[in-house]
Amino acid sequence: MTDEIRANVSSSDRLRLVLVTGPSGAGRSTAINALEDLGFEVIDNLPLSLVERLLDGPPHSMPLALGIDVRNRDFSSDAFVALLEELESDPGIDADVLYLDCTADILIRRYSETRRRHPLAPSETPDIGIAREQDLLLPIRERADMLIDTSELTVHDLKAEIARLLDAEPGERLVISVESFSYKRGLPRGIDIALDVRFLANPHWDAEMRDRDGLDPAVQDFVAADPRYAEFFERTLGLFEILLPAYRNEGKTYLTLTFGCTGGQHRSVAVAEMTAKALAADGWQVSTRHRELERRGFVHRRRDLGTLK
Repeated sequence: MTDEIRANVSSSDRLRLVLVTGPSGAGRSTAINALEDLGFEVIDNLPLSLVERLLDGPPHSMPLALGIDVRNRDFSSDAFVALLEELESDPGIDADVLYLDCTADILIRRYSETRRRHPLAPSETPDIGIAREQDLLLPIRERADMLIDTSELTVHDLKAEIARLLDAEPGERLVISVESFSYKRGLPRGIDIALDVRFLANPHWDAEMRDRDGLDPAVQDFVAADPRYAEFFERTLGLFEILLPAYRNEGKTYLTLTFGCTGGQHRSVAVAEMTAKALAADGWQVSTRHRELERRGFVHRRRDLGTLK
């Protein structure tokens, strides 16, 4: 733990509490170990029903980190959110949620390497349990104060990122997720801003582009060549230049920006990728996600651009 973190802990009468959660296999155990190295007292797999009793016990002389996931016997998203709301209303507790996230394809690979059964699909294939868990945890992910995408992080990278986040002022923690989707399947849950890019030229009608997706540079060039794209992109980034600092100053810690098109394969993916790169270049912590590509089983890389650049 840095001297600055120690000073902040010792100078406050409020209990510093970090709730660590996320999909199984995303790095929660590594995060718990990292917090212990940073001077936190850590307790893993504590049932939600016992958290209140723990906090009502003797005063804690150290900041506290609790590892909570779906394996807890009384776990539910509603119970977790209710607990978080209670903690937020307690003037003696400074609570944050640290959410470890990861793409489905990387989680599947990790389960394949370890040959472990998924806790939500013990008699089925891991991909079924992973999909169930991601849906179950979505309300908690939306409430996260600190979100780390571990898809491409090493153990050392993850520990360094945790130390960096804990050393930051709360107002500096705005994490931005830029996502793509298909309007045919409806708006994603839990989004903050949605922009419709169906007005752009559709690569689907080009024989060379039809079987590609927006992660392909050729598709991105095709979309960017639309005469309407340049002004749209410039004005969109200008809007974000106003909104993002304002959201951060108001204390918002997580923001989801989405782009939608007809099929969620070409235009929305391309625009989301180009927007994420531009925001990361401006210093924002940015990750990307493409809903329809994930649903179709496309293997793609979800990057925490702000962390890994």
